[in-house]
Amino acid sequence: MIDLLSILQQTTEMVDDPETMRVIDLMFKGGYMMLPLILLWLFAIYIFVERVMTIRKSSKTPSEFHRQIRDKVQSGRIEEARIICAQTDTPVARMIEKGISRIGSSLKNIEVSIENIGKIEIYKLEKNLSMLATISGAAPMIGFLGTVTGMIQAFISIAQEEGAVSPKLLSSGIYEAMITTATGLFIGILAYLGYNYLVTRVQKVVHRMEYTAIDFIDLLQEPQK
Repeated sequence: MIDLLSILQQTTEMVDDPETMRVIDLMFKGGYMMLPLILLWLFAIYIFVERVMTIRKSSKTPSEFHRQIRDKVQSGRIEEARIICAQTDTPVARMIEKGISRIGSSLKNIEVSIENIGKIEIYKLEKNLSMLATISGAAPMIGFLGTVTGMIQAFISIAQEEGAVSPKLLSSGIYEAMITTATGLFIGILAYLGYNYLVTRVQKVVHRMEYTAIDFIDLLQEPQK
């Protein structure tokens, strides 16, 4: 019969041993399932950093932009307003530029044109966010799969052991198998938090786009100077 007290003592000794518990050692002990987890982790980092930079760039509309567009449109200098929009690389500027290019047609056509550009810009902002959400759910499952396969291998080793089962063999096999679950949960939690953070940032940009579109339509209905 396996002595549970001996197993716990052996596991405690391994935890207290700094050489045994180095992170890099644990990663190698996690088995082949650690490879897809590491790849998912690197991909999640890339998506998060790339999206943060893109969203930050998209949200930086110059403070004078709206005032300049309003002054140009009200004074009838439409081409100058288009030039200002073309020189401003933001979703808001591209929406307004499209609306300005449709000045002269009905307000309905202008609204539809702005809305279509807005949909394209939102798609660009949300690019790869679904992949980050997938990683947040897939990483824990892959980690759990690695634990299950690791436990199977551990018990196969125990079954092949002749005589009394070594507590070290049992405890090391179990903790090595659990490494993939811990890694998968770690990646999944961070990816989930990153996904929600990016969604919040995108929603702020979308609200600003909607407000700007409404303000521009109202501007077109004001009498020109």
